Amino acid sequence: MAENVKVAVRVRPFNEREKNRKAKCIIKMNGKSTELTDPHNLGAEPKRFAYDYSYWSHDGFRVRNDGYSEPVDESYIDQEKVFSDLGQVLLDNAVLGYNCCLFAYGQTGSGKSYSVFGYGSNKGIVPVACERLFERISEKRANADKSREEEYQVSVSMMEIYNEQVRDLLNPKSFRVKGGLKVRLHASKGFYVESLKTFPVKSYSDINSRINEGTRNRTIASTNMNATSSRAHTIVSINFIQKGKNDTGQNMTKTSVINLVDLAGSERVDSSGATGDRLKEGAAINLSLTSLGNVIKALADQGSGKKSFIIPYRDSKLTMLLKNALGGNSKTIMIAAISPADINYEETLSTLRYANRAKSIKTKAIINESPTDKLIRELKEENARLMKELEGRGGISQESVTDVHGIPEEEVEGMKNELEQRLRQNEEEMNAMKLSWEQRLKAVQSAQEEELEKEREKRENMKVTPHFWNLNEDPALTGMIIHFLNPGVTKIGSSKAPSTPDITLSGLNIQPEHSVVANRNGVVSIKPCLPAKILINGKALSEKLELHHNDRVMFGSKHLYVFHHPQDLAKHPDRGKKEEPAPTYDSAQEEIVANSGFDMKKGPDMSQDDLLLQQELVELMPHVNEANAMSEELEKKMRFEIVLISPQSQGLSHGRTQVSVVMKNLSNENEFVWDRNKFLNRKYLMEEMYQNFVNGDKDWNLDKNKDPFWEPPDTEVLIGVVHVFLQSLSYLIEIEEFLDIIDYRGSQQGLLKVDIIPCTANGEQLSEEEFVEDPKELLGKAVHFKVSIPHARGLPSRIKKSFCKYQTYLDREPKMTEKLEGTRNPDYNYEAIVSGKQVTQQLLKYLETESLVIFIWGTQNETAVETVNAGGLVAQRKAAYLNNVSWDEEEKNKTMMELNTERKRVARLEKKLQKIEDYVTTEAAAGRSQLSTDELNRLLTRGQRFKAVARVIVAAEKERRKEPKTTSRACSLS
Repeated sequence: MAENVKVAVRVRPFNEREKNRKAKCIIKMNGKSTELTDPHNLGAEPKRFAYDYSYWSHDGFRVRNDGYSEPVDESYIDQEKVFSDLGQVLLDNAVLGYNCCLFAYGQTGSGKSYSVFGYGSNKGIVPVACERLFERISEKRANADKSREEEYQVSVSMMEIYNEQVRDLLNPKSFRVKGGLKVRLHASKGFYVESLKTFPVKSYSDINSRINEGTRNRTIASTNMNATSSRAHTIVSINFIQKGKNDTGQNMTKTSVINLVDLAGSERVDSSGATGDRLKEGAAINLSLTSLGNVIKALADQGSGKKSFIIPYRDSKLTMLLKNALGGNSKTIMIAAISPADINYEETLSTLRYANRAKSIKTKAIINESPTDKLIRELKEENARLMKELEGRGGISQESVTDVHGIPEEEVEGMKNELEQRLRQNEEEMNAMKLSWEQRLKAVQSAQEEELEKEREKRENMKVTPHFWNLNEDPALTGMIIHFLNPGVTKIGSSKAPSTPDITLSGLNIQPEHSVVANRNGVVSIKPCLPAKILINGKALSEKLELHHNDRVMFGSKHLYVFHHPQDLAKHPDRGKKEEPAPTYDSAQEEIVANSGFDMKKGPDMSQDDLLLQQELVELMPHVNEANAMSEELEKKMRFEIVLISPQSQGLSHGRTQVSVVMKNLSNENEFVWDRNKFLNRKYLMEEMYQNFVNGDKDWNLDKNKDPFWEPPDTEVLIGVVHVFLQSLSYLIEIEEFLDIIDYRGSQQGLLKVDIIPCTANGEQLSEEEFVEDPKELLGKAVHFKVSIPHARGLPSRIKKSFCKYQTYLDREPKMTEKLEGTRNPDYNYEAIVSGKQVTQQLLKYLETESLVIFIWGTQNETAVETVNAGGLVAQRKAAYLNNVSWDEEEKNKTMMELNTERKRVARLEKKLQKIEDYVTTEAAAGRSQLSTDELNRLLTRGQRFKAVARVIVAAEKERRKEPKTTSRACSLS
């Protein structure tokens, strides 16, 4: 009978990053219900979801002396309760012979691993379930009926899916298999991984030892292969086999496979930022979670009664391997881990929606019990069929010539190899069934004991010997790699070194001879083998330096370690004080960012936007460094840099500073600004290319249209923006300005002539007499303005074609000048009339307080430049934007344009007053002693003259104190 996938949602406490950013909780739980409040719209109704379980683990607990987090009120759900609801069911079903699956979903750092594996005294579902499983086996053995010849077998395997490649984490040799291990389809078992090794175990400590071994192998591989660990899916499979005779004396085998699936961080699949990128769908790394989402949606639709259709399991390796768990023979539980913080609203909402769809999925689990003899017979029959097929493919008989006629020889050979592999695997399975469990355990016991002894020795050695331990973006992979620095000299380098190094590293920017570490009389020093790249505490190392306890060391672009020195710690116990936290991956990256010229200081007065900006810098910096290293090694002649784009250079009057990446072509100085998501999408494609290069693939260098390092020169880029302040127009005074074109760095990229002139409906300029003294006089009246962009001057030499684009408050669609090519001084000769039928308060406010943003776009030349000083360019760009972070030029322009408006008003008032004085003189000369009422009303406006003059004097004095650099040719007071 079909039953729904059980879905549990669990919210964790705030982490340190969320506390530092003063995050607020936006999650509420009541029974099975979970509520999410939109922090951007607090007055809106919360989004409500109902699941099988909603676990509140955010607060309401205390930590016991043994480290266990126990409830202090009934709302808190602890690890024991989670196991009681989910783990116990998992265990009971496994004992009954059902396949089971527990998969964890959520953004990186949401608490997935805590629920599944736990830490310390807070054991998760997996360790408790495994311990209870072996307890049950012990009980069954103690109370067994010997006549039934009962036997219980537990084995474990561990794999990783990264970039659509499957690796056996318990068999490092599989990492060298090009394209990863094959996923095959078995008639009764479903999809499986060919050549995946399975190891027998006799206790949870054996399982834990294997998981640690797999995690260590995963860490080494992710570092050496330049992989991003948070993008990998990990599947641990525990096989539980129960053998014995049934009531009729027949040998029976009951099999249960427990799959524990830790999915990649869900927040990494956002491709919205890559909109418009020609390669946005290209990265295989994005495929797994996208395909899983499609499968879950299709299964949810099917479960809710919609018309049946093909479920796209074959779209990715992950969905193939999860077919049973999601829609087949399995009892499945999903744990969706969420953050409580308002700063993670989008990711949390996405996770909750994902989980909401998953609860509609139905599976049909059956007890996997068959006669043992039948299983062996089926394998023999399949072997016979494969042998016959193999003979046909091998071209042994005349009939086989017909079988392979028309098929290329290479393809025939490939099919033959596949058949031989499957044949060997079946024979191994049959031999395994014939072996007793004790024989299988004995085969691996000695090797495992040897490994355990080595591990014990390593732990003891760590207490007395200086060593490096690794840092990884995934906390589960931190501390998995240890390199000892024994007395004497330790050479560090790649496998290409003339003599084998003591510590062999591989990957980006690792030189054959990278560095030498000397340990003499307890003093440890490090010296780089230039030009090898080494960072010590975020700073580049160029000469010999003594290392101290907890120093952070980066070799190349990927290998990040912490130096541990027991003797140095003993001499300086203050370095190990508990209040001084141990280095973390984030803190090490923060100091690298800080030493790159960014402000990473913390303080109570920092805004949410400032904290978010720092977080984005920390997340992006390692990716940018790796992209540069790949570009250098692949000789792509591209340089990547992080840039901070102010709201003003985005065409906004206010908002958040955006963290982006600029790609600079070192051959022709062309540059392209990518947002975070587009850059990350491209970077994963770069990883694929780099890995193909490392693997020796002849076709690693792709065609330009598929090359992630290439952007077509005809791609339109933003040269810069001009902000035209409109206050003058609210007085019907024209704007005639020559303004700086400012780019994202705050640097001038040329000048743009802009005129906006009040006019009639047919474009005729208003007379100077028609200006208004008070903008409110315009309310309810029609206004017309002629926008003119005559030309630009001094655009960058790399620009081939340029045009301007803008949109006023009164325009429904953006307007554009002609695209001009072949000149740095284009004459656009653009004119357009903007009309408002009736001036409203909103339009008046726009004219008085806002600016018109004109974007200057262009395409770039492909002409090569002979020499480009990359270091100089880097320093120049960094200095440019660091000196212009406040966007001072905009404030200066605004003040000068306000001043210019006042000057023009004064000039026009002077003309009015001159006419009045001429009128009075004329009347007096004519002997008239009285003036008309109308003329007296005009005389009363003389008072306005002094107000306007006073404003000019104040503004001028203000500017004189600032001593600004004038950027407008029309703003000079002299």
